[in-house]
Amino acid sequence: MLCAVLAMLLLANAASQQHQRGVELYKQQKYSEAISALQEAVKSEDPNSVDYKESVLVIGQSYFMLSQAPKAIPWLEKVRGVNEANYMLGYAYLQTKQLEQSEAAFARLFNLNPGTAQGHLLAAQMMLKKEYEEQALQEVQQALKLDSKLPEAHFLLGEIHIFRGQLDDGIADMQQELAINPNFALAWYRLGDAYTRKESWDDAVPNLQRAVWLNPDYSGPYILLGKCYFKQGNYSNAEGILRRALLLDPKNQSATYLLGQTLMLEGKKEEGKALLEKWKELQPQQPN
Repeated sequence: MLCAVLAMLLLANAASQQHQRGVELYKQQKYSEAISALQEAVKSEDPNSVDYKESVLVIGQSYFMLSQAPKAIPWLEKVRGVNEANYMLGYAYLQTKQLEQSEAAFARLFNLNPGTAQGHLLAAQMMLKKEYEEQALQEVQQALKLDSKLPEAHFLLGEIHIFRGQLDDGIADMQQELAINPNFALAWYRLGDAYTRKESWDDAVPNLQRAVWLNPDYSGPYILLGKCYFKQGNYSNAEGILRRALLLDPKNQSATYLLGQTLMLEGKKEEGKALLEKWKELQPQQPN
């Protein structure tokens, strides 16, 4: 009896050492070595223990980081109650072309019911963040079939169309979003952005102004609005808006260049040249 107890204690101690070693290797980004150590640890760990669940999670994470989604999935599925597991499962399922499973994993991550309009929209947002554009499009279209007035769904559809260069479709989508959600500053910004890409400066200005008025702490609309004023030859307004942009984002290359050009055209040569020199310094350094 004593021998059996001692043997169990030795096994538990060995598993604990392998567990700690595996977790440390993962932190050092030595993923293959972490997998080997933790797969040994789980053989002796209690499936209900904290260590076992951590071992399983880290094995799944390690396979995911090694871009081995098919091997990551079975391990991550064992700990579906863990946020990190569902986050990686969402993308691992995408990589293995399991769209419904991916949507369900993202829904679990945010405590939503898969198959609902909100669930599809959330999945689309997560997919678009990693540039799974086609899959995101399918999800947002499904969301709109279930609820044509779902806030932010038309916006996301517009984002995809603008990303694809389908500017007229993107403009129509943003206008539909704003009919539902008129206080959505980001939609006004992206509508102005689409018009800017079409070089429709007069159409862009009022939409960018609305974005600024709704969210005065985000530099993006200021920069585009400054560009529009610059293109219209309204240098005084361009200067004021671009100065505001640089207060919010002092190292922004576009705002620095545009303000430098604006000041030069206004006859403020010394400050304009200084800003253009600063703009050169902000350029990414070319490798030797």
